[in-house]
Amino acid sequence: MTDRNDEAPRVVIRDKRRIDPTSGTVRVPAGEQPAGTTPTPDGTVREEQMSEHETTVAAEPAPTQAPPPPPTPSDAGELEKQLAERTEDLQRVTAEYANYRRRVDRDRSLVVDQAAERFALQLFPIVDDIERARDHGDLTGAFKVVADRILGLLDGLGVEAFGKAGDPFDPSLHEAVIHDTSSEVSVPTATTVLRQGFRRGDRVLRTAMVAVTDPELPAADAPAAETDAPAPAADAQAPAADDQPAAG
Repeated sequence: MTDRNDEAPRVVIRDKRRIDPTSGTVRVPAGEQPAGTTPTPDGTVREEQMSEHETTVAAEPAPTQAPPPPPTPSDAGELEKQLAERTEDLQRVTAEYANYRRRVDRDRSLVVDQAAERFALQLFPIVDDIERARDHGDLTGAFKVVADRILGLLDGLGVEAFGKAGDPFDPSLHEAVIHDTSSEVSVPTATTVLRQGFRRGDRVLRTAMVAVTDPELPAADAPAAETDAPAPAADAQAPAADDQPAAG
């Protein structure tokens, strides 16, 4: 019959403390001892001395790459040529991009201007009604508030009205529908404004309809008429003499 103690499993206890509780030295775990050292029973590490036949082997230096050969004059010329080509390409691309930006900005500004002018053209008939109501004294109350807002829209678009009585007549700004003459003006003058004109900056959106008064031209002195009539031509033959009485 076997003893029960022989069948019991054996318990193995490993001391993994890094500090030896007896000597106070640092323990080196197994498998981490540096080359040339041997652990002692008390946990210390003893350096092993190499025999006289053993020699240290120096680490082989890493292979280094040889420096590139200096460029020849032909290579330098080729590099300069490539650099000049790349510089020209960069300058060309930069110029094309700058032109593209300017073209896009110009097109965007043109679209905005066209939209503003189209909207202003829709308001001109309403402004004409407002001006007629103002002339008749009907621009009061709520109607005046609405009219002021509409005129404010034109101001916001940069549209201004032109055409006043007494302005010199300008064919590029005025449309003459009535002509008259007067001695009180020295140049053709818009004496009556039938419809206001509008412009946005230097661009005329609508000409003003006016009555034009021209100055009277002084009567030109008529050329003096020739009063000296040409003398009649003399008769070739003298007239016949009267018959004298016969002698007695």
